[in-house]
Amino acid sequence: MTGSRFALALIAALAAHVPSSPSHAQDYPARPVRIVVPFGAGGPADVTARLLGNIFQEKFGQPFVVENRTGAGGVIGTLEAAKSPADGYTLLMMSNTQTANESLVALPQRKYELMRDLAPIAPVNYSDLVIVVHPSVQAKTLAEFIALAKSQPGKLNYASSGQGTPYHMAGELFKAMAGIDVVHVPYRNSGEARSGVIGGQVQMMIDAVPAMAPNIGENQVRALATSGKTRSSVLPNVPTVIEAGVPGYEATIWLGLMAPSGTPKPIIDKLNAAVNEAVKRGDIVKLWTEQGAVPMSMTPEEFDKFLRGDIVKWAEVVKKFDKP
Repeated sequence: MTGSRFALALIAALAAHVPSSPSHAQDYPARPVRIVVPFGAGGPADVTARLLGNIFQEKFGQPFVVENRTGAGGVIGTLEAAKSPADGYTLLMMSNTQTANESLVALPQRKYELMRDLAPIAPVNYSDLVIVVHPSVQAKTLAEFIALAKSQPGKLNYASSGQGTPYHMAGELFKAMAGIDVVHVPYRNSGEARSGVIGGQVQMMIDAVPAMAPNIGENQVRALATSGKTRSSVLPNVPTVIEAGVPGYEATIWLGLMAPSGTPKPIIDKLNAAVNEAVKRGDIVKLWTEQGAVPMSMTPEEFDKFLRGDIVKWAEVVKKFDKP
């Protein structure tokens, strides 16, 4: 083969392996897409991923299949997504667990870097959290709980769905700002953690308002405070943590979508537009408003900046307490 023919053959071979182009993006998706959820079934990320998956299936005519890959505080599922082909057929439903893990979990244990190995697509929504206790706890208000904890340092405990989750980080931030010593008890997922506080195995939990509100309504737990700047529309009679005596305290759980780094920009943009369209739908806004969730809408570039800022934010929080 002459040099010119070899060059032409090489160019043709390389062109055949280009991962995507605008024309490919127009055809995307041409087969089922999986959404990896690194958290347990029934939690906010899982429920939201399934909702979006149904919307995307209607829009694109291909299944968007949720795959729960739990373990190691969200690390296992995140690594699974990060190692997947960058072709748009594996997505990651993530939360501030992933941004917190950047400082909580050492790189050798994570085996990925969030902003190196995954590409931002779009945020989805955020929810306030609520501090609840088992009814047997002798504290009717947050101030009384803080006083009780101070009188029994290291004797009370609180549940979370695992290290690095928004519930764990919110708990440690609360401990630091309230000046109390309450023991963290990590469960495998939010459902088990919720069962732990409802069953009285642990005294306290910080959970997403949409997830815990039904249990509050059934008097299975007692709500002491919510974590936003203003009161939750779902729990209007429950004071904020700030109102209840811990100035400056604020914590939320937010959700977003990422894809393996290198996923073609046209596919990222197509998914971003689909997410932003979905979260602005009247029926979705109504549903989330009733549950206490607020839609979020950003470009991929804006979400990238948001994620980097959140990593810095939680790194500062981690400095306030010893690593588990």
